Amino acid sequence: MKYEIKLKEGLGDIRFDMPVEEVVSLMGDAEEVESMDNATDETTTILHYEDGGITLFFEGENPTLQCIDISLEDSTLFGEQVFDFNEKEIVQLMVKNKYFEQDAEEEAWGERRISFGEGNIDFFLEDDELLAIVYGK
Repeated sequence: MKYEIKLKEGLGDIRFDMPVEEVVSLMGDAEEVESMDNATDETTTILHYEDGGITLFFEGENPTLQCIDISLEDSTLFGEQVFDFNEKEIVQLMVKNKYFEQDAEEEAWGERRISFGEGNIDFFLEDDELLAIVYGK
């Protein structure tokens, strides 16, 4: 199955702000479900799919989808197989699609993070290979 990453919208038919139940009706039961308390005394519900290749984060009093973490190689962004891209190609793709504001940082655990704030998206790379994309609404 291919997953289309849609910035500020969601993933394929899954949309940000959907409640857990609606996402589960589209995706099926998660392989793993976690709950954790965050700094604002709210609970974050985390659903893991595709053997950890998709992680969905739900927050709020009536939890809705707020963030997606994806690492599936057949995912597309702007119609491109983005997991085939290196850092330079990712930056070119984002700029081509009018996301210019970027920031790069080496994370403590060794990965390189490329962020595009206006797209609310982070790309995580190791040795110039894309490992994961984390994005929100």
